Order: sequence, then structure tokens, then C-alpha cells
Amino acid sequence: MGNTLLLVTVLFPLLAGFVGFLIKQENIKTYGIFCTFVEFALSLALWSLFDTNEGSFQMLLSVPLIPSFGVSFLIGIDGISLFLVILSTFITLVGLAALGEMKNIKNLVISILFLEMTMVGVFASLDLLLFYLFWELSLVPMLYIIGAWGADKRIYAAVKFFLYTFAGSVLMLVGILYFGHLYHEANGVWSFSLLEWESLPLPYSVQFWLFGAFFLGFAIKVPMFPFHTWLPYAHGQAPTIGSVILAAVLLKMGTYGFVRFLLPLFPDAVVYFITPVAILSVIMVIYAALIAFAQDDIKQVIAYSSISHMGVIILGTFALNIEGISGSVFFMISHGLVSGALFMLVGVIYERRHTKIMSEFGGLALVMPRYAAIFAVVLMGAVGLPLTIGFVGEFLSLAGFFKISPILTAFAGTGIILGAVYMLRLYRKSFFGEVKKRANKSLKDLYVRELFALVPITILIIFLGIYPKAILAPVQESVKSTLQLMSQNAQKYETKLFLEQAAFKETK
Repeated sequence: MGNTLLLVTVLFPLLAGFVGFLIKQENIKTYGIFCTFVEFALSLALWSLFDTNEGSFQMLLSVPLIPSFGVSFLIGIDGISLFLVILSTFITLVGLAALGEMKNIKNLVISILFLEMTMVGVFASLDLLLFYLFWELSLVPMLYIIGAWGADKRIYAAVKFFLYTFAGSVLMLVGILYFGHLYHEANGVWSFSLLEWESLPLPYSVQFWLFGAFFLGFAIKVPMFPFHTWLPYAHGQAPTIGSVILAAVLLKMGTYGFVRFLLPLFPDAVVYFITPVAILSVIMVIYAALIAFAQDDIKQVIAYSSISHMGVIILGTFALNIEGISGSVFFMISHGLVSGALFMLVGVIYERRHTKIMSEFGGLALVMPRYAAIFAVVLMGAVGLPLTIGFVGEFLSLAGFFKISPILTAFAGTGIILGAVYMLRLYRKSFFGEVKKRANKSLKDLYVRELFALVPITILIIFLGIYPKAILAPVQESVKSTLQLMSQNAQKYETKLFLEQAAFKETK
């Protein structure tokens, strides 16, 4: 039953998108909200059937596609991918619910449904070629969303987004095909199944090059420094719902790839590259935070804030202990909720004033009290205030990497301080003081559709900050399985010793 439910969850948005062509323009938004609600309910049903005490993949389904080359429609979920699937369906639902009047809205809703299918497919795929297919297909609707509904420089932003991510994907495809060739040489049959690849330990020299191919593909998607330059343009030009989905879900595909593929398949290379990756991540945290502080455009502040926070997620992943990796996965989910809400909030004010410049506002708390209150809660989650969702993942990620390098962790920790500085500065300039601009005096507070989208996120920011165990416990079981695979596939004694010591510190 579970595997059939997972199949329906992956394919339902695709079917809904095709049916959407038959729906009238005036009914398409209601139809889209209904379909995304059904998809969200399906993802919650997956959670209800999921054994949270089991760390391995569940609800496995395999349908041969090209048997002679070992290509199959292989899907399954574990504690890591389950919550990213739920995040994808939830963000798509609330993003559509908050959607205001848009030109050619029918094509936009259909594009979002197709995009939802690709996002769920990425997190559920266990065949590497199927994963790559969903990964690449996600570029098409997002390219269209930015290019058709974006701001003045939308074409440049859309093309830059596509070229950067596609270039990284091509390198990853080369790595996938070469790994499939290695599996064929070792076993006499072709296979692109992650479950079978995990049983093929690779020589260190081979791991080195394959790690590079996969790493670049994922790093550009994150995006890591210095591959980050496409993201501010994409966010700056994308419509609100495009920015929401891009920040909340699409960026997580890269960090998910690190956890799902790099760690179990290339353990020796991962351990070897810990320090270089950590240095790039620390640069990413501090550099993006400083640029965020220098911005006057609210949307650009949040865009660079996303880059900075993604650096902390990568640090947690490369801590290679249960604490760090679990924290990074939890931070993917918390950042998805917080950044999605922040971009929605910017969209609210842009819809009313058609500007995102901080200096154009001031005193918003007086004219939009509900908006100011929700923004404050989400902002506290963004800066990692204790008892909010942002604190849990950020703390665990840094605490995990502290066991590897206290010095680098201390530098990364400055990102938390800088984050508080630029976010509180944004709030002070936009919400406090007198209402000096005449256009701001008549601004309307949050509409019902906006409250429907933002209130649930606000509740989750507080609830999961107080009780993170609901997500952390299943995630930790899957992280333990990943670390065990790393230890089994490691070829060098130094790597095995490092992982054993990490496990010893964890149990101590």
C-alpha cells in the first residue's frame, strides 16, 4: 500500500497539471489550491504509514524502464527524504494560496503543478538516471516562471539560472554514467540503483573524480560560493511564488544531494575534502551576510541571507556525525519554511506598493499590525532565536562541526551575529518610526488568503522550535544508516578511523 501511495504522490501533480489545461481561467486558482491540498494530504499520509524507528528506505517501488541498461522507475523514502517531500507539498500549497492577481494565471498554476511533480520526484528517486531526469525537468517550469512572470530583467535572470544549473547537471550526468559503467564492469550487469551502488566500494582515486563531478552539480544548485551569482538575480527578478519555491525547496535539492549521494558513495573523498568544503562554507556564511547588510532592497537581503544560511547547512553535513547531519537536514526544513515565509511577506508589501526598497517604508507596524507581528515571528526564526525552528538546525549543525574544527565553527558562528544585525536593521527601518510616506498611510493589512498561507508557517516556526523531536527522531535513524554505509564503503584506514572516532564521540 505504501509504495502505491508514494507512486500516486509523485505522479498526481503531473496528472493535475494536464487536467488543468481543461479548466477555465477564472477557476484555475481554486483548482490549483485544491490539487496542491490533495498532494499535501498524500504526503501526510506517507508520514502516517512511515515507520519512524526504521532508518532504511521504505515504500520501495521498482518498475523496469530500460531493463537492458538497468534503468528503472525506482522510488522510496527514508526519514531524510520524507520531510523534504512534505516540505515541497506544503510550500506549494501555501504559495498558491497566497497568490494574488497575475496575468495569464492559468499557465502559471499549471507550471507550478508540473514543478511540484519534479520536486517530489527528486526526493523520492532512488534510480540515479530517474533522479537526474526529475532534477533536469525542474529547470523547465522554473525557467518559464521567472521568464514569463518576472520583473524587467527576467529574461537575463532566467537564462543565467538555467545555464548555471544545467552546466553543473551535465557534469553530474557524466559522473552517473561513469559510475554505471563501473558497476557493469564489476558485476556484469548495468544498474543505476542507489541501493545497488551502495554495495560497490570504489577505489579512492575513482572516488576523487566522481566526488568532483557530483559535488559541482550539487554545489551550483545550493548555490555555494563562488557559484552563487545566479541566485540574487533569480530571486530579484522572479515573481513572489517563484522566489518562495526556489528558496524553500529547489536550493535544498543541492544539500539533499550531498547527504543522499556524496556521503554513502564517496566516503574517502568526502573525508579528504572536509576542510576545503568547510572553508568555502565559512566564506559563504560571512561574505553573503556582509552583502545582505549592505542591501537596501528587502528581497535582496533575504536572498543573500539564504546563501549565508545554506553555508551552515553544508557545514553540518560535512561534520559526518549524527548531530551535524541531523541538524543540517532539520535546517533544510526550517530554512525552507522561514525563507518561504519571508519571500511571501516581501510579496505582500510589493503587491501594495510595487517597491521593495527599505527607505520607502517606515512605521508599517502602525498601519499593518498583523503583518508586522507575523514578520517579527518569522524574522526571529530566521535569526535562530531559541524556541524557534531556526535555532534547532543551526545549533545542531554548528555543534556537530565544532567536533571537527572549533576554529572554523567559531568563524561560521559570526554569521549568526551578522544575521541578527541585518535582519533587525531591516525590521527597524521598515516597521518602526513614523509613517512618512503618504502612500504607506493607506496600506491594507493582510488579506484572508495571505493569512491562510502565513499563519500555519508561523505556528510551525514556534511549534517545531519547542518540539523538534517529531522530525529529528526519524531523521536521526536514517542518518545512522548513512554513516554505517560510509564506514562500510570506506577504503582507506584513515577514513574508517575518522568515522569510528566520530561515532565514539557521538555515543560518549
